[in-house]
Amino acid sequence: MSEKIDAHHHLWRYHPGEYPWIGEHMTALRRDFLVPDLEQAVLSTGVSGTIAVQARQSLAETAWLLAVADESPMIRGVVGWTPIASRNFGAEIEWLCAQRKLKGLRHVIQDEPDDNYILSPEFNRGIALLKSTSLVYDILIAERHLAAAIDFVDAHPNQVFVLDHAAKPRIREGVMEPWRYHLSELAKRENVYCKLSGLVTEADWVGWTVNDLSPFTDLVLEAFGAERTMFGSDWPVCLLATTYTEWHTAFQSLITELSATEREQVLGLTAANVYHLQTGGWPNNSSENDRAQGSRADADAPHTYASINR
Repeated sequence: MSEKIDAHHHLWRYHPGEYPWIGEHMTALRRDFLVPDLEQAVLSTGVSGTIAVQARQSLAETAWLLAVADESPMIRGVVGWTPIASRNFGAEIEWLCAQRKLKGLRHVIQDEPDDNYILSPEFNRGIALLKSTSLVYDILIAERHLAAAIDFVDAHPNQVFVLDHAAKPRIREGVMEPWRYHLSELAKRENVYCKLSGLVTEADWVGWTVNDLSPFTDLVLEAFGAERTMFGSDWPVCLLATTYTEWHTAFQSLITELSATEREQVLGLTAANVYHLQTGGWPNNSSENDRAQGSRADADAPHTYASINR
């Protein structure tokens, strides 16, 4: 079987002032989450490669994630942040492309006061510059932004996009429309891919079931197909509703109707292809002793900063 890739997780050194979106009711998230924690979380799942995604809009965080990824064979890529709407963005392209593990960029559209921010001229000027690179753009939006996202994607037909968290459908309320209509329309654009991630935190954190999720995951798979859909954990944010292992188990049950080839695509091949990942690296099947030694070394290594679900 091909390598299993988690296409969406986070890492952070927690400080309340730097992560204001982590509210006081999110006790499980109010601590550091580093590579040793990630390695421990994936132990029983067979995941051996991951993509670390920005969790705050900071160049310092992007640089830190890249530094951590360079030291971790498991982290195959980083989706970072840079001020795409800035007039100076064009000058940063060369530096961005030189970062070996930088695979994509993301802006937290869902938190912008203007629901049409994704259509702003300044932001789109920056996105247009990405076509000269191999960088993917991750679209982080809520359901209400989907209609604008369709217009946004149509303005950049040569750019590869990945929709995070399936645009956060209203699973808790069991409401399919207008999410179903807009997602199906967006999926007609073949340069758009979709992550099945972050869904448990859109459901009832305490009482969610696989049956709550399946109408939404089925629609994503029908609209995008396995070749444009990928698995993501949204760890550690998922800890608000479930453990890494429990989400992985639930995900397996959500894709049981797929063929073996399709399951391989969703569980790794799609992510590897879209983000141009180097496969093979972190020894997921190594002994627990070897893994523990690696985790202790990582925990002791210095990490320095250079110049709800996420």
